[in-house]
Amino acid sequence: MPALKPTDIIGEVIWIGHVADRDASLRSSPVQEAKLTYAGMPDEAHGGLTRASCARVTSQHPRDTEIRNVRQLSIVSAEELAEIAADCGLEKLDPALVGASMVIAGIPDFTHLPPSSRLQLPDGATLVIDMENRPCHLPAKPINADHPGAGDKFKLAAKGKRGVTAWVEREGRTRVGDVVRLHVPDQRAWAP
Repeated sequence: MPALKPTDIIGEVIWIGHVADRDASLRSSPVQEAKLTYAGMPDEAHGGLTRASCARVTSQHPRDTEIRNVRQLSIVSAEELAEIAADCGLEKLDPALVGASMVIAGIPDFTHLPPSSRLQLPDGATLVIDMENRPCHLPAKPINADHPGAGDKFKLAAKGKRGVTAWVEREGRTRVGDVVRLHVPDQRAWAP
């Protein structure tokens, strides 16, 4: 019996970004399409089959321990990004400034999708949601460079709206304008 349920919830890829060198800048460069491999997007700073552990997992691993990379992509919701922009006093927030890999429109409560949900693209490429991407201070610098002072508001404004991290389960391609179908785990909520 399948453990994942296809839903009737369909989103649209409205933006794709590529971070070439995260140490130089978190800012993404927009692209019209991207290859998706088991290591993420080729030549992307967050890609790779493994990565060094970071603040997100210090309860499990000392910082800089080599671990499986389930943070290959940073996916944000167009609707939540608009809310963050408003809370930062901006009319619009360019997803490049927050280091986004992808922006999807049309999926409600996106940041809180269940971990292990799948986002499936038209060619079958499938992304697995790892978890909520918690806001941090890193986007403040590129946001402030374009909108002085607005970046200082980002971390608080993005709480519960920063999107998700994801990894590639099935290789393929994504293009701006692609539809994406949500599949969710077929299990009850945890009730310890």
